[in-house]
Amino acid sequence: MSETILETARLRLRRCTWDDLDHLVALDSDPEVMRYITGGVTTPRELYVEEVLPRWMGAEEHAGCGYWPAEDRQSGEFLGWFHLRPDRIEPEYLEIGYRLARAHWGRGLATEGSLALVERAFIDLGAEQVSARALLGNRASQRVMEKCGLRRMGEFDFPVIMLGDHALVSNKAVKYAITREQWLAARSG
Repeated sequence: MSETILETARLRLRRCTWDDLDHLVALDSDPEVMRYITGGVTTPRELYVEEVLPRWMGAEEHAGCGYWPAEDRQSGEFLGWFHLRPDRIEPEYLEIGYRLARAHWGRGLATEGSLALVERAFIDLGAEQVSARALLGNRASQRVMEKCGLRRMGEFDFPVIMLGDHALVSNKAVKYAITREQWLAARSG
């Protein structure tokens, strides 16, 4: 078993290993999971072998950040993954994200994991702001952001480089964010 990074009531986030390859490929092989990421285009196994897993298992760009497989704390079942990383557009801030297998949607796991990562960002890493982004049509992810206390900052066009070369119906997206001060005020209020 690889090193545990973070645990919540139901989740264990841990370091990625090559043993995760089949789970990650299966996750990204579900067109519905990929609907708001690539327009339903699945991720080729070769991309995970050549780029994704080596990057996830490589040196962290920013201490305390990374991409981590999520598993059920009780059963060890693979659920998906979460990330906490420097924001790709505003690298002075941190960004959260996740991808869960469809069988685990609607159980509050995305919110549970994201809340834990927001707390980690502010308490353990001293972040000044945490953000998240989703395509405009992805209301489920926007609700997760709202439940985590993030506030809608506005709409923008996702740069093509961030979505790869997949043809999307729309690349209109929305950004949510919360500052350290807002987060502390919400916790004490």
